[in-house]
Parts: sequence; structure tokens; C-alpha cells
Amino acid sequence: MTDPTPSFFKRVSLAFGSFFSTLGNPGYAARVQDLREHAETPAAPAPAAPPAPAAPAAPAVFKEASPDAALQLLALLQREARLIDFVQEDLSGYTDAEIGGPARLVHEGCAKVLREHFTLAPVRPEAEGSRITLQGGFDARAIRLTGNVVGQAPFQGALSHRGWRATETRLPRLAAGHDATVLAQAEVEL
Repeated sequence: MTDPTPSFFKRVSLAFGSFFSTLGNPGYAARVQDLREHAETPAAPAPAAPPAPAAPAAPAVFKEASPDAALQLLALLQREARLIDFVQEDLSGYTDAEIGGPARLVHEGCAKVLREHFTLAPVRPEAEGSRITLQGGFDARAIRLTGNVVGQAPFQGALSHRGWRATETRLPRLAAGHDATVLAQAEVEL
């Protein structure tokens, strides 16, 4: 039986692979979206009485996302961290010790991109592991309940991850005619 909790490095590999698959494969992205929507929906308590008839729910409104910003970020991560090269490399033939050095360079480059182009803040200010209480009306878009979710707020639990929120984004402006799909130019040495 395998451990149901993957290691940190396995999660990093899974996250990067999922990121690129989500960008490049609309069918995969739809499955990820469906999985996230079902995983983020807390279990509802059993109603005490039959529910009153409700008005039909308004259909969800989706906005079309331009891929240019995602492609621009991916190009920045490639330029500063060689992220695409690292993720595209087959690491199965390398030992953990051999992967450590390149992983450190990717980490440093990714951190540089985040520092230069984003201001990040934790969703929750408390330290991870702290016991917290969530009152009714908490922002379910910013806080996900995990574990045995039963009943209604207030909920008490341990903060397992503080979460991240982008408070500012500073991506460079793209020139007219820029091909954002070229993430890294091919290099020809003469």
C-alpha cells in the first residue's frame, strides 16, 4: 500500500506537471476544475426539515481568461529559473542528490520572479499549526475546510496552511505583435 500523502518533491513535480497540462489541454483543465469544485464544496449538514422551495439558481457567469498573462509568467519563470527545461527533463535517471543542485537554481529563479512581479500576503495571519475559530460567513473562496467537515460554523481547527493572496501584480507590458506563445527562443550558436 502506498502512502496517500506524497512527499514535498513529489507534490512539486505534480504541481508543475498539472500546471502545464492545465494550460495546454482544455480537457485536462475541465477535469481539474471539476475536481477542485467538488473538493472545495464542504459537506452540507442533513436538513432538519424538508427545504422550502427555492428560486432557481442563477447560472454561473464565467469570464474568458486571456492566456497572454499566463504565458508571460511562464516565460519569466523560464528566463529566470529555467523552469520549463527543469520540468521537461526526465529526472528518473538521477539521484535525489543530483537533482538538489538544479532544484536550488530553479527555486532561486522562481523566488526572484515572484519578488519582482508580485506582492504576496498570507490569507490568514496566524502561524501554521495554530488553533483558530471560523465564524459563520467566513470567505469560502479564501479558506478551504478539510478533514471531517460536519455541521455549521463556528468551526474550530488547526491552520495547516496559511494560504497566499496576490495583493499586487507587476507584469511587464507586452508590445503590440508580441508572440506570447514563444516562451523561450530557440538558440543557434554560430
